[in-house]
Amino acid sequence: MSIDLEIARAATLKPIVDIAGRAGIPSDALDPYGKHIAKLDQDFLAAIAPRPRGRLILVTAINPTPAGEGKTTTTIGLGDALNRIGKRTVIALREPSLGPVFGRKGGATGGGHAQVLPMEAINLHFTGDFHAITAAHNLLAAMIDNHIYWGNALDIDLRTVVWRRVLDMNDRALRQIATGLGDGLNGLPRETGFDITVASEVMAILCLARDLGDLEKRLARIVVARTRAGALVTAGDLKAAGAMAVLLKDAARPNLVQTIDGSPALIHGGPFANIAHGCNSVIATEAALRLGDYVVTEAGFGADLGAEKFLDIKCRSAGLVPAAAVVVATVRALKMQGGAAKDELGTENLDALGKGLVNLGRHVENLRGFGLKVAVAINAFDSDTAAEHGLLAHVCEDRFGVKAILCRHWAEGGKGAEDLARHVAALAEDGANPPAEFRLVYPDAMGLKEKIEAVATRIYRAAGVSFAAKAKRELERFQAGGFGHLPVCMAKTPYSFSSDETLLGAPSGFTLPVREVRLSAGAGFVVAICGDVMTMPGLPRVPAAERMSLNAKGEIEGLS
Repeated sequence: MSIDLEIARAATLKPIVDIAGRAGIPSDALDPYGKHIAKLDQDFLAAIAPRPRGRLILVTAINPTPAGEGKTTTTIGLGDALNRIGKRTVIALREPSLGPVFGRKGGATGGGHAQVLPMEAINLHFTGDFHAITAAHNLLAAMIDNHIYWGNALDIDLRTVVWRRVLDMNDRALRQIATGLGDGLNGLPRETGFDITVASEVMAILCLARDLGDLEKRLARIVVARTRAGALVTAGDLKAAGAMAVLLKDAARPNLVQTIDGSPALIHGGPFANIAHGCNSVIATEAALRLGDYVVTEAGFGADLGAEKFLDIKCRSAGLVPAAAVVVATVRALKMQGGAAKDELGTENLDALGKGLVNLGRHVENLRGFGLKVAVAINAFDSDTAAEHGLLAHVCEDRFGVKAILCRHWAEGGKGAEDLARHVAALAEDGANPPAEFRLVYPDAMGLKEKIEAVATRIYRAAGVSFAAKAKRELERFQAGGFGHLPVCMAKTPYSFSSDETLLGAPSGFTLPVREVRLSAGAGFVVAICGDVMTMPGLPRVPAAERMSLNAKGEIEGLS
C-alpha cells in the first residue's frame, strides 16, 4: 500500500454537511453523493453570485520532471495553512482523469498529509462528471453521422468533419480509425479518431461556462464540419446542443469535498494543460471566491502552459485576476533540470541545482510579466540538504527577487506551510483586490498567428514559429471567418519550454513548430498543436494500472 493511501485511509472524515457549514453553505444547498461528497445546488450558486470576490491565489510550478514537484499537494497544503492562520479559505481544484490515474500518475489528489478526500472516490469515477462529458461529446458525434446517413440535409462535406470521439482513457490505438465499414447499414466510411475526454471541447466549455444558459449557448456554437459550399456546420445546426446540455445538467454543478485538515475544497472539471486549457471550472472558482476570503487554485503542468492559459484564457474570459502566484519547485526536480540523473537525486549536488535554477527563474520572470506578485514554495524532501535549501533560497532572493519558503506540508499538513501562507497573504493584501497591474500576453485585437508568436517568443523564448502549410491556411480561414478575436490555446510538451522534451532548463532561440490548428468556437479559443504532442496520450511501458488491485477486504490497492 502506498504511503499516501495509508494516510488517506487513516484520516477521519467529517460529514460533508459539516464541511459545507465551515464554508457557509447551508445543508439544503447540497445534493449529497454519499457521506463525504456533495454537489452544490444551482439556485444557491445564483444566490451567492452578487457577493464580492475574495482574493485568488494561483499555484503553478516549474516544468514537470519524473522527480515530481507536488503542485497539487502544495495547493492543498497552502489552503490548509491559510485556514490555520485565520484566513477563511476554499480550495478549487481539477478532477483527476482516468487516463493518467491508470497511466503514469496513479492518482492526483495531493500527497502525504496534504490530500483531498475521499481519495479513492475522487480518483475513480467521482460523481460521474467525466462520464457525462464523454457521453455529451459522443452524442454529438453520433448525431453528425446519423444526419449524414439520413440524407445529409445540411450538405456536410464528409472530408471536413473535425468532430472526433473521446474516451477518458489513454489508448493510442484509437488515435486514427475508420468508421462506417461493412455494408451501407453502418453509415458511410470515413477516417476519424479519438481524443482523450480531457481534451474535448465539451470539457473546455463546461469549465469556461458561467451557468447552464451559457453552457447551452456555447455547445450550440461548436463547429463540427463545413458544407460542400464551405459554410460552417455547428452543433446548433444539428439540433444537438439541447440534448448535450441535458446530459451535462448535473455535471455542471461543482463537487464539494474536504482536505485531511478539514478545509472545504471544490473539485470540478479537468482539462489537461498540455492539450487543453488546464484549469478547473469558472463556476467552481467563482463559487469559491464568494464563499472564502481566499481561494487557492492551481493550473496544470508548469507555468509556461497552465499558468499562461489560466491567465490568457480563463482570466480573460471570466474577468478574474490573481492577487498572487506561487511557483512550486523541489530541490530534486531542479537538480534534474540541471542535468542530474534520476537515480542520483538523493545525493547533494549544488552544481546541478545551480544550473537547474534557470528553469525556476524564467517562470518567475514570466509571471511577473503578467504583473503578478510571486512567491516560491520549496516542497521539501527528506533527501534535501541544508546547503541545497540555502542555495535555492539565496538565488531566489538575490537573483530573482522573490522569497523562497521551505514547506513541509506533505509531512505535517497545513502546519508545515504556515510560513508560506503568511507570506502569500501579505503579498495578496498589499494593494487593491483585484490588483491593477495585471496584464495579458496579447490583446484580443491581435491576429491569431501573431498571438501564437507572442506566446512562443515572450513565454517560451522561441526565436520564432514555423507553421505547417495546412495550419497557416486554417489560421487564415479562422481569421477571415470572424474568429480572430479569440485567444490561443497552445498544445505542446509540458516537459520543456520548447516542443522538444529533452531540452531542459531554460532553452531559447529555438523554432516552435505548429503542425495543426483547431477551432474551438464554443469554448472560445483556437488550439495550436505543436511538435509531436498527442491529443490522445498512450500508456507508458509500465502503466500504473499494473500495480492496482482489490485486497481481501475489497479495498483498492495501488492508488497513490
